[in-house]
Amino acid sequence: MTIGFNRRQIVLRILLPFAAGYFLSYLFRTINAVLSPDLVAALDLAADDLGLLTAAYFISFGFAQLPLGLLLDRYGPRRVEAGLLCIAALGALIFALGDSKLQLITGRALIGLGVSACLMAAFKSFTQWFEPARLPLFNGLIMAAGGLGALVATAPVQAALRVTDWRGIFLFLAGFSLLVAFAILKAVPDAPTQPAREDLATQLRGIVTIFTDPFFWKVAPSAVLAQSSFISIQSLWSGPWLRDVAGLDRMQSAEILLLIAGAMTLGFLGMGILAERLSRLGFGPTQVSAAGVFCFILTQMVIFAQPPAGWITVVWMLFGFFGTSGIVQYAGLSQHFARHLAGRVNTAINLLVFIIAFILQWVSGVIIELWPQTAAVQYSAQSYQAAFGLLLLMQMAALIWYFVPMSGKQR
Repeated sequence: MTIGFNRRQIVLRILLPFAAGYFLSYLFRTINAVLSPDLVAALDLAADDLGLLTAAYFISFGFAQLPLGLLLDRYGPRRVEAGLLCIAALGALIFALGDSKLQLITGRALIGLGVSACLMAAFKSFTQWFEPARLPLFNGLIMAAGGLGALVATAPVQAALRVTDWRGIFLFLAGFSLLVAFAILKAVPDAPTQPAREDLATQLRGIVTIFTDPFFWKVAPSAVLAQSSFISIQSLWSGPWLRDVAGLDRMQSAEILLLIAGAMTLGFLGMGILAERLSRLGFGPTQVSAAGVFCFILTQMVIFAQPPAGWITVVWMLFGFFGTSGIVQYAGLSQHFARHLAGRVNTAINLLVFIIAFILQWVSGVIIELWPQTAAVQYSAQSYQAAFGLLLLMQMAALIWYFVPMSGKQR
């Protein structure tokens, strides 16, 4: 099963520390969907300010991905993630104490940088310790831990606001980040054997190989746009939409955000299992992902059309479930490239996903701000239609591009 570890040691020394890290990463990523009214009230933020502030997480997270792949290969996941989580703690502290937009943007960007290794470090460690046949199970468990973080960022955070404010929540998260960093540094073992290190020039040539491969650019746009659209909406604009368009109060919105996060967790596990089962019938991960993205687009079309009140919960849960479809494409692209490039393939996709998520979340705020507010902190339904409609059109174009036949090596 593993090298030199029994089942209990696997859970305590490898799985749980990394699961705690990815739990924290997703909690930071999605918490502003609930806290946005408090942030707007505290700093008098416009929609574009709120979008930029929240999206600062994604730009630093995205730009960290390519150097992160090199660092993980050179220094190992334990040291890299523990060190970066200390930066996340500093970012949370600056965010908690900040009194200006610039201070909060700086804190949010440091948080994004600090949690940028939480998933990739886990994946790297698992490849060092577990047989390939066990990887889908452990990868799925880590993704589920992220879903749990998204769950906690909804109704539980809303409930916590009864005993503290958003500043108190971020002070707590700063301390929790340090605790997780310490646990990873002390509990996670170094790899039993270290592969021969590539020199920097060889590693960089591997990155060039990925970004110049036609198959990468055939498959990646659909997965990247689906994922980044999902992240930009789920981590911020879903909460204001439920308030402004559906007319729900904060607790009702938080409860639906909780269900979205639950559906997302099921999606991470369900889409992976479905891809594995369908591979036995000759359907590759890229095809399964494309089908899931198609369902995701259909769900967004319903949201764009503003579903009846009785369908809001179901539609947004489908949004959460099918929004995970782009993740399946990681496996498809990893299978296309040589195994030693797998880490760089994953970080290459992550780079695109989070840079695009930054752009889309910020631009959505700019678009929403173009319409006059209907109340002190409310935006019109038409503004959300315009913003979500742009994201929808981009995803549709990318999916059409995926289905255009390509010359040379086929899917």
